[in-house]
Amino acid sequence: MTDDMWSYNPESHYTPGTSLVGFKVEASDGHIGKVDEHTEDVGSSYIVVDTGPWIFGKEVLIPAGTVVRVDVKEKTVNVNLTKDQIKDSPEYDKDKHRGDAAYRDQLGQYYGHDHS
Repeated sequence: MTDDMWSYNPESHYTPGTSLVGFKVEASDGHIGKVDEHTEDVGSSYIVVDTGPWIFGKEVLIPAGTVVRVDVKEKTVNVNLTKDQIKDSPEYDKDKHRGDAAYRDQLGQYYGHDHS
């Protein structure tokens, strides 16, 4: 997978400078939580989703390239991942993993493979 995984897709309608914090996040098969934080760093953009009770309060880091649509009016972010893909993703620890290249590579490999 290329670095495009870590950049917002122009077709997603994400406008740089838009805060996504608090937006609902929808997987391809249902609601997964809310955006807790996000970045728009060139080549390393991502959203962190608080899954709430769905996976016992786990937070997950999702590469920006998986965002297929941002609806500012509805405060919704759609990603092209399934709930199972997100649930089974490498564990995110915000104290350890923010800016951690090895973790980012691990995520890139995970999301870059076909899980079907």
